[in-house]
Amino acid sequence: MATQYGISGTTAKGIAASVERAVAEGSLAPGTALPPVRRLADDLGVSPGTVATAYKELRQRGIVVTRGRGGTVVAPAPAVASRRPPKVPEGLRDLAGGHPDPRLLPGLVPPSRLSPGARSHRSTPRLARLEDAVRAWLGPDGVPVEHVTFAHGALDLVGRLLSVELRPGDAVAMEDPGYHHLLDLVTALGLRMIPVAVDDEGVSPEAVRAALRAGARALVCSPRAQNPYGGRFSAERQEALLAVLREHPEVLVVENDHASAVADAPLRTLTGAGLSRWVHVRTVSKFLGTDLRWAAAACDPITLGRHDGRLLLTSGWVSHLLQETVYGLLADEHTRALVARAGETYTVRRNALVRELGDRGIEAHGVSGMNVWVPVRDESAVVNGLRSYGWWVAAGARFRLSAGPGVRITAAELEPADAARLASDFAGVLGESEATYGG
Repeated sequence: MATQYGISGTTAKGIAASVERAVAEGSLAPGTALPPVRRLADDLGVSPGTVATAYKELRQRGIVVTRGRGGTVVAPAPAVASRRPPKVPEGLRDLAGGHPDPRLLPGLVPPSRLSPGARSHRSTPRLARLEDAVRAWLGPDGVPVEHVTFAHGALDLVGRLLSVELRPGDAVAMEDPGYHHLLDLVTALGLRMIPVAVDDEGVSPEAVRAALRAGARALVCSPRAQNPYGGRFSAERQEALLAVLREHPEVLVVENDHASAVADAPLRTLTGAGLSRWVHVRTVSKFLGTDLRWAAAACDPITLGRHDGRLLLTSGWVSHLLQETVYGLLADEHTRALVARAGETYTVRRNALVRELGDRGIEAHGVSGMNVWVPVRDESAVVNGLRSYGWWVAAGARFRLSAGPGVRITAAELEPADAARLASDFAGVLGESEATYGG
């Protein structure tokens, strides 16, 4: 068995490195079963304890998972692998990236007043005026703003919180389909993912209840502009989810409001409202600039203390130069007008694509944000078929855990006239694949 899998080594670290190398090279595919501990120990001439230690290290790093009697297998999305999309082929219209239209982003100008000298900002990690601006931004949407903090983007904050709150092997309820970088992050932390189905109204209350009963210690979800499905919480869905979450007050609820200002939907927040552990995080990359790696978060006091305590031990604080830049943009009247126009434009473009696809009998989802999810039977057939027409869309595999196949189309730069052409080409691809799709 050791020869079959190419596993080698005489120490726990050597065996773990051998497995990780095989996973990175693709010779150990996701879902592949590793040899039982005693069998591999016999093959390599080491003690079972050495192999068990190697497997434990691999589990902690998210490279393998243990499935009880099913043994140890390569994780569905190993941390050494990547869900990143392939390079866009030359000459194709890129609708796969999930990025905003650069023409609707403000110019980034560094602040004229730089931090004086080389000194630590650990004692005052956040600019007071930016804190005030964040409270004025989040508060009217119903988010409690007594405790706020900053991070280097949503992934930075979520990763820090989960690493403080949970231990390798703990379970996290994740949207399915969901944001691929978050799925990779949870795996890299050695945590187990329990998929939670989504629809046009966001995560399913029944699926959340099942995940929490199965032991999930945290829920990560998007209240609007859900990526990739495009759902948003309705008032009814908000109440149903809160009813479920109140039954599990110990669970940490992470609300990722990544597209807030251009989401085209009111915020139906899960924060506060009787929950004891929660955090609402907002980023600005979708409407101020993809290079602004900054996030604001409002949270309960325990979560604040744990997040900021770990931040203090790592980067210490978010750059004050970055904070000055963000504050300048948030306070600028012309930037606010541009962001409002961007939100209106994305709404028109997304709705045009959903409408054009629907007119041709093609099911499409996208009621919020800038992405549209189209369920299909064969992702490769659709991606390659649209490629022949000059379009490049994202195969849904990297967004999915157990959800059905689909493709994600980013409509941020797609004018309505182009949407009609894309929908026509999409219908043509489905027609060409009639044998696969069953007509």
